[in-house]
Amino acid sequence: MASGGQDLLFLVRNNFYLGAYQAAINESHVEGLTEAESIERDCLVYRSYIALGTCQEKVLDAILGLLNDPVMTQNPTVLVVGGTILAHEKNYAEALKFTNASSSLEVMALNVQMYLKMDRPDYAEKQLKSMQQLDEDHTLTQLSNAWLNVALGGSKVQEAFYIFQELCEKYTWTVPLMNGCAVCNMCMGHFDDAENTLLEALSKDAKNADTLANLVVCSLHLGKPITRHLNQLRSVAPSNAVALRFSSSGETFDWAVAAFAKGKQQVLVKNEETERGRF
Repeated sequence: MASGGQDLLFLVRNNFYLGAYQAAINESHVEGLTEAESIERDCLVYRSYIALGTCQEKVLDAILGLLNDPVMTQNPTVLVVGGTILAHEKNYAEALKFTNASSSLEVMALNVQMYLKMDRPDYAEKQLKSMQQLDEDHTLTQLSNAWLNVALGGSKVQEAFYIFQELCEKYTWTVPLMNGCAVCNMCMGHFDDAENTLLEALSKDAKNADTLANLVVCSLHLGKPITRHLNQLRSVAPSNAVALRFSSSGETFDWAVAAFAKGKQQVLVKNEETERGRF
């Protein structure tokens, strides 16, 4: 924090939280930073580049080494980067061993996401309450509240939609926030509205896997063709859950057709044998 209480990195940090990664990079040319602030700024810029897919990250062994160092785990940046990498590997339990006791809002927001991935909204809610006690109006607290409300469903989805929409109007309409709005609309059965939002998000980033996956699901509910969006999704994110599910469904369908054809042939042969046995 700079002298006078001014947060010189607010725009960089907040844009990163909202998914406006290029804006975070653009706002990073800040003067008058302390050494600690410069390090934080550089971390946010590098993480923005990673989020934009402009570099490769193959550091699992290295980050595990850092996380097992008691000194390094006092650093919230190490915790959030390490926890995020382990979360991408779906190793949530291992990540939470290091992150669950942190008082950093960013680490706590990551914990909320991981608990929801583990289908433990009860733990996610406890973590959210801790965040609200620290700073109820913080962008990360608001986002975590919206994520939890979507997971809880029912009337909570409408509350989540209002949060996403308010963040969009207060700051900027980013692709992640637009996907949040669209998911809420789909949960409420407003598929036309969801499609409009997703198509707008796609115009901002044609390779965003979440947008493409949501468009596939939305198109199915609207009775529209999904081939183009599904092929795009398979191209940019072949390991995406929606892409894999449809690949599995396709293989299952092919197997069922082959089994049916084989069974039908066996029935025909049996009928022919029966007919011959009559004479």
